Amino acid sequence: MKRVIVKSSKKYSIIIGKGLLENTSDHILPILKGNNVYIITDDIVESLYISQLTKSLQRNNLVVHKYVFPNGEKSKNAKNYIDILNDMAQKGISRSDTVIAFGGGVPGDLGGFVAATYLRGIKLIQIPTTLLSAVDSSVGGKTAIDLDKGKNMAGVFYQPDLVICDLSSLNTLSDETLKDGCAEVIKYGILSGGLLFNQLKKPIMKHIESIVYQCVKYKRDIVQKDEHDQDLRQLLNLGHTIGHAIELLSGYKVTHGQAVAKGISVISRISYNLSLCAKHTVDEIDNILTGYGFDLNPMYNPSDLASAIIMDKKRSNDSINLILVEDIGKCIIRKTMMNELEDMIKKAITKVPL
Repeated sequence: MKRVIVKSSKKYSIIIGKGLLENTSDHILPILKGNNVYIITDDIVESLYISQLTKSLQRNNLVVHKYVFPNGEKSKNAKNYIDILNDMAQKGISRSDTVIAFGGGVPGDLGGFVAATYLRGIKLIQIPTTLLSAVDSSVGGKTAIDLDKGKNMAGVFYQPDLVICDLSSLNTLSDETLKDGCAEVIKYGILSGGLLFNQLKKPIMKHIESIVYQCVKYKRDIVQKDEHDQDLRQLLNLGHTIGHAIELLSGYKVTHGQAVAKGISVISRISYNLSLCAKHTVDEIDNILTGYGFDLNPMYNPSDLASAIIMDKKRSNDSINLILVEDIGKCIIRKTMMNELEDMIKKAITKVPL
């Protein structure tokens, strides 16, 4: 078992290991104040793990409530958000009680936003069950729901009080869901380079605890320096600006990981066309992405992608910061004018630098 301590606006621990779920109450009791625990999860996680979690909590005489919604990005919406708040109020959840966001990125983002806004903020515990949520969305305090015009457009920064990553839950993931998380892990590998990137050249499950630990530690170090995404933290958006546009254009039929992989590939080509990185760097990135089975075809034309990026929450008037690649282990933030973006994407996807 490994532990990462985050010292941001709130100090909290991230516990990483196997077999943690059945002993959840041992980890959370020290931070609880009230007797009510409100679990927010999806129907797949409920069918697999809710009994383990509930038994652990009830052993310590905690009163367990739950709200379950259909699995998938489309559930991260305003209706579910309001329905959950009303359900919590009806059940008498108080300021001293606790929300557990239990599952992948959707329960994590939605549950976090609920905890941040119900009664102006109550305790939040993140228990990720996917690789993607373990290494990324459960850590760092970003919470949100989607709007019709784009992803994560309504939300707040709200750090959890504890994160429990039970790596045993990864054993029940489908190949596609596990691959989704691999895109985020590859992102961290490109950002950090070194040991993590090299470990990704081999089957990751053999070293999964080390890999998750390194990803979480890298994100922790950035979040502590830039909690509210004003500067350095934007590096974590590598591949996400174009990735989110692809998700939006597909009506979220393209999963987050698949879209981010496509976005990373396009960004590496943009970087090459700007003479920021060498051809072998683009090759390395594409090879590791295709090695994990990702289809790197961006699917949509440059005009549609550029139009979708206009709705990106990171856009500032007529510009947006792109995360570009100089080498494995070295990425930069570059302000880019929106009116240049379509041409940059067009050159990247029509003139393959290979």
